[in-house]
This record gives sequence, C-alpha cells and structure tokens, in this order.
Amino acid sequence: MAHATPSPGPALAGLAPVVDERTRILVLGSFPGAASLAAQQYYAHPRNLLWPILSALTGEPLAALPYDERLPRLLAHGFGLWDVLGACEREGSLDSAIRKPAANDFARLRELCPLLETVGFNGQTSGKFAPQFAAAGYRTLVLPSTSPAHASLTLAQKLAQWKALLAPGSR
Repeated sequence: MAHATPSPGPALAGLAPVVDERTRILVLGSFPGAASLAAQQYYAHPRNLLWPILSALTGEPLAALPYDERLPRLLAHGFGLWDVLGACEREGSLDSAIRKPAANDFARLRELCPLLETVGFNGQTSGKFAPQFAAAGYRTLVLPSTSPAHASLTLAQKLAQWKALLAPGSR
C-alpha cells in the first residue's frame, strides 16, 4: 500500500501591501510568520526586530505604538512593507518550511509607488528576488533578517546594516 506524502500545511495567503504614492523605500520580507498571519499584522512576533529597527530609522517610537497607528507613521516617512510571496504552504514560521511558493504581483509597483527608489530585502529568502528588482531599475539591498530565528547578530549590528536603506542611492 502506497503512503501519501503529507502536505506541509494548508495554503496560506499573505498580507496586503502597506504602500502609497509617497513610498520611496520598500521593505520586502519573505512571507508572514504564524504570529503575523494570526494577528493579520506585519512582523507581529514580539521578538522580531523589524519594528525597533524602523523606529530607529524613522526617529519615531513605532514599536511602542498600536499597530494601526504604526502604519500611517511608517508611510509618512516614505517606507512601505510587503512580502515577495503572496501565498504558499508552510507548517510553522520558518522560511525553510515554505512549499509551493507563489510570488506577489509586483507589476503594479510603479503605479502604486511612483517615487519608489530602494527595495530592502529582509533576509536571504526574500533577497533571492533582488536581481529581478535591480533589473527593473531599483536600488536593492539584501539585509540581515529581523526574525528571532536569526539571532547571530545583535540589534545594533543589524541596525548598522539596515541604515544603508537611508543612504542616497542611484537607480
């Protein structure tokens, strides 16, 4: 009797992009983790360092604000958030567990974000999309993951690399 290979999990849908016509810097993660999907909030895991890093980059206490107040403040500073994957199958939150990935449709980015210049990739998994964005004329940076699963660098070490998002760059 043949045994079926178990599916890695149900099909999951990602979160809508947080962008507007002022977005100059887009941070692209891979796919929301379980805590983020459950909360329907980007970077909802309490140990994820994205919000403390963005707080430092914008000079605002974003990490201390309620989520629905963070997003307009983030957008006001020209930052946007999205993920490279719009759907996948996965058990847990690790990128290594992603199966059947489906990329987001980035064709509308120029229309949605006419000022977009820089795309920062939050970790190596999303960073695999950097050549595609560079070919489209965007400045790209593959940055250390803010995930608590990637704790080999301190917050200060990660922040030092993430500050490159603010450096003026050519397209």
